[in-house]
Amino acid sequence: MSEVPTPELRPARPYFSSGPCAKPPVWSPEKLATESLGRSHRAKIGKTRLAYCIDLMREMLQLPDTHRIGIVPGSDTGAFEMAMWTMLGAKPVTTLAWESFGEGWVTDAAEQLKLDPTVIRADYGQLPDLNQVDWSNDVLFTWNGTTSGVRVPNGDWIAADREGLSFADATSAVFAYDLPWDKIDVATFSWQKVLGGEGGHGVLILGPRAVERLETYAPAWPLPKVFRLVSKGALTEGVFKGETINTPSMLAVEDAIFALEWAKSLGGLDGLKARSDANAAVLDKIVSERDWLSHLATDPASRSKTSVCLSVAGADEGFIKKFAGLLEAEGAAYDIAGYRDAPPGLRIWCGATVDTADIEALGPWLDWAYASLKN
Repeated sequence: MSEVPTPELRPARPYFSSGPCAKPPVWSPEKLATESLGRSHRAKIGKTRLAYCIDLMREMLQLPDTHRIGIVPGSDTGAFEMAMWTMLGAKPVTTLAWESFGEGWVTDAAEQLKLDPTVIRADYGQLPDLNQVDWSNDVLFTWNGTTSGVRVPNGDWIAADREGLSFADATSAVFAYDLPWDKIDVATFSWQKVLGGEGGHGVLILGPRAVERLETYAPAWPLPKVFRLVSKGALTEGVFKGETINTPSMLAVEDAIFALEWAKSLGGLDGLKARSDANAAVLDKIVSERDWLSHLATDPASRSKTSVCLSVAGADEGFIKKFAGLLEAEGAAYDIAGYRDAPPGLRIWCGATVDTADIEALGPWLDWAYASLKN
């Protein structure tokens, strides 16, 4: 068969990983503030920078004063585990799972905390029936399923008069969508997703009902030191003012501050959403023009605009590995193979730190890799 011509134009920044994600396009290490590096996070400068990072997150997320923001260890996983271990057990628990991280919370609730949760599942690419949720329970869910490309369309399904708490693993959603904070009691995320920050730190957001739970309920199991948010029956307020539970990386904090200031220069949340929406629209056009490529998430209303998961006609795990390997070897796209637990396919990050021109330039390279392997 004839040789497939190599595209002439490569993406300028071929970073399409779904975590850690591409750095902001204007980023360079020389631009990071360094005054806090080598200093104690408990020194005035450390506390000031941590508090400033929290203030910027509040401003960029348009978060009401009713909600507290804390920087915690262990990335998004650590933040969500902290919420589960400190607040669950007071009420029955419902867990929603339509991808691997949601399944992880099912496992923790059932096997680690022994809570016998009600589990509502859907296959990869689908969203479970949200009308089945009983809001007399605490409810755990991923707002945007990073490994399936499926998200909840909005917060309308969350009961305003709920008795239980809503726990949203929102790590691929914050800074990309309008989130209804009056419907979210607990939210978690990490800087490494939409902000393109460094891994290792999580962010825990608590609404007033979550704070009330923490101050009025003590779980039956012992809590590790890094999970303790209450002292003498009262919330440890310092955690939400920059007095972190463990020693943070001030370099990672400065990196997050840089990304947040960049977001502010774009117009804040609206600017970040616009970039992500534009990227997702271009990738959707690429998919629609190819009969061998399709969205894993079939319903556009619940399709992610950040972690977009794609199916390749006739592809198995080996094909996808070779496909991604070809593009990486050419410097055209890095880390676009789907998640290991997901059906074989591609996963292309379309968050705000990716440039739309690079998504456009990716299209011909997808054709090249597919044709090369078929030949």
